Amino acid sequence: MDANPRGIPKAPFVDNIDEYMKNETPEATLRKLTETVSKYKFMESSRLQQRGSLEQKLPEIEKTLNLVEYLCDVKATDEPVKTLFEVNDTLYAHATIPPTDTVNLWLGANVMLEYTVDEAKELLTSKLAVAKKSLGDTVEDLEFLRDQITTMEVNIARVYNWDVKQRRQQREVAA
Repeated sequence: MDANPRGIPKAPFVDNIDEYMKNETPEATLRKLTETVSKYKFMESSRLQQRGSLEQKLPEIEKTLNLVEYLCDVKATDEPVKTLFEVNDTLYAHATIPPTDTVNLWLGANVMLEYTVDEAKELLTSKLAVAKKSLGDTVEDLEFLRDQITTMEVNIARVYNWDVKQRRQQREVAA
């Protein structure tokens, strides 16, 4: 079975419904197809959460990278930087930052590390590139999953219609 680059299987399209239904009951086939749709929808919801998380992280990484680049630029001037920093969502405080060669980066999970300004710039640049690639892959996966869900829903409709047609033919033969 084919799959996309990240291993999500491609949904098979039922081309010849009579051949496909030869060895199975409509109920079992519908159950199997419905189960596959629910798996695809679960993967879709997981990717939607991942996309939301990445869309939230990207601006933070970009903002931090811009600040580190600014600190790189002013490092050579030996003048203190006057700024406002965020204490809380709506509370800011004035600060004077003396010339420095290091910054502390919050890595998450209650971890903060001190880096040189150049190391921090390099780290943030690589994290930004990885996050953008991951977001692109996630969006691509979401598009792929929507196509697979649609294909499976068409398969379900075709099996259901085939079953209705078979029952109608059986009633006509019995009558």
